[in-house]
Amino acid sequence: MDISIQTKVKLNNGVKMPLFGLGVWQMSRGEETRSAVRFALGHGYRLIDTAKLYANEEDVGVAVRESGIPREEVFVTTKLWNGDHGYEAAIRAFNRSHAALDIGPIDLYLIHWPVPKLRGESWRAMTKVYEDGKCRAIGVSNYNIRHLEELLDTSDIVPAVNQVEFSPFLYQKDLLEFSRRHGIRLEAYSPLTKGIRLHEPSIVEIASKYQRTAAQLLIRWALQHEIVVIPKSSRPERILENARVFDFSITPSDMALLDSLHEDYRTAWDPTDGA
Repeated sequence: MDISIQTKVKLNNGVKMPLFGLGVWQMSRGEETRSAVRFALGHGYRLIDTAKLYANEEDVGVAVRESGIPREEVFVTTKLWNGDHGYEAAIRAFNRSHAALDIGPIDLYLIHWPVPKLRGESWRAMTKVYEDGKCRAIGVSNYNIRHLEELLDTSDIVPAVNQVEFSPFLYQKDLLEFSRRHGIRLEAYSPLTKGIRLHEPSIVEIASKYQRTAAQLLIRWALQHEIVVIPKSSRPERILENARVFDFSITPSDMALLDSLHEDYRTAWDPTDGA
């Protein structure tokens, strides 16, 4: 699979999105976020993923502006938080995120979680800001097949992206195949299981075959499933390590072995039954 840190995928509206990027969840406001984003951009990253919940949108915007990289080369995602659902509330929340980032049109705006009863009105607000040209693409996060079917039944605009937790221990194959059929790009958060499963003997054994770290193996596994991947780290050495995944390939047999590790293991809340 011939990919690099510069590889982009075409979303269903024609917008091109980097296949690999940096998540900034749990990075503190101020210099931690700014330094991490600047460092990542300086070493080839071109996708930065934030959210209103993370409270660091402003710092992401500052780092992007200070990076010296042309704005059109950096792809920034942010998200609508649960307390901002509903048509008017979602419009106001988008405007606040837009102002906080201060980078012009937001590249991708996502519904963070499928809040019951209100998510339909929130999606209507998302389509409004998209049609007004304030963001280049819209999508969802933490939606399962049921949520996607509901949305597709009521909207002519198909989400460009669905960002979900995804790892060999949570290999959501049915969701991946459904998304592909409908032209929705799947994006993986917590691809490293927040570090919890990096010492599993099976992961360590396979990684050692390629002379790679467990983290690099898990990132490469997701990339070979053609999933956008956004590992999070604020540590320079980890940011570099996570990006060193483009000069090796996992064999089909090892991919199948990693796929077989699925056990519905989640590090975040499961929206399957509660939304």
